[in-house]
Amino acid sequence: MTGDPNWLTRWDYSRPWFHGSPYLIETLLPGSTITQDRELARIFSHKPQIVSIEDDPAVLARGVPRLRHTGTLAGLLYFIDEPLSLQDVFPHPNSSMLPGLEWLTRRPLCLRLLGPVEINLAEVLSPEEIDGIMKRMKGME
Repeated sequence: MTGDPNWLTRWDYSRPWFHGSPYLIETLLPGSTITQDRELARIFSHKPQIVSIEDDPAVLARGVPRLRHTGTLAGLLYFIDEPLSLQDVFPHPNSSMLPGLEWLTRRPLCLRLLGPVEINLAEVLSPEEIDGIMKRMKGME
């Protein structure tokens, strides 16, 4: 995707956008994180320090959740309740995720609360898993 210099202009901004937060809010401020991945927004609502995305089909076939995290707060899931375009959002410049998953807002956005989201304990990373992730990250420096 990022190999295509025009990927931002080809992006489907009409698809639904979501925001996750532990806070009750009506308007999203500029610089806030949004995504078109509803499950990722749900995870963000728990305010994790680490989010791990599993993409190995063999691991997923064993029933391991696609998204794992260290979040501990009960969350709320929101729908961005207005149309967006390239002028309204931009890819998060410091994201460690694949391009197109994590975006930042340029202006205030109207939200519609979809509801509360509980923490799924199967998605919470164990201390050993966190340690392994941290060691892999240090190896990338």
